[in-house]
Amino acid sequence: MPLVRIDVVEGRRTREELRLLADTVQDAMLEVFAAPPRDRYQVVTEHRPGQLICEDTGLGLERTDDLVVLQVFQQGRSEQQKRALYAELAARLDKATGLALADLIVSVVGNTREDWSFGLGRAQFLEGDL
Repeated sequence: MPLVRIDVVEGRRTREELRLLADTVQDAMLEVFAAPPRDRYQVVTEHRPGQLICEDTGLGLERTDDLVVLQVFQQGRSEQQKRALYAELAARLDKATGLALADLIVSVVGNTREDWSFGLGRAQFLEGDL
């Protein structure tokens, strides 16, 4: 059950373009991370220009205000799956939205079953509901 935070610069995309971006990310989650159907948890946040500051870490990347930063909170994915996700997201977002490869930053964060509550004040993974 990945939780995906999608951060972008405000005013660069229409509502429909943001939905396409989120849908494309979800498709990669389903395929590469084998997320179950209807297991979609995404938070899209738009930041005013100048509030999303991401340099190139010395890699020589030229970033634009079309920048997309993804944080994927997940459990149990292998290094191979993570590498596949990075490549698949770049390819799919380029094809679907025209996102430049240098304008995509992805961070995968691990956690455990005890780190989730899906509502009702309960730990569904720990209580056997999931």
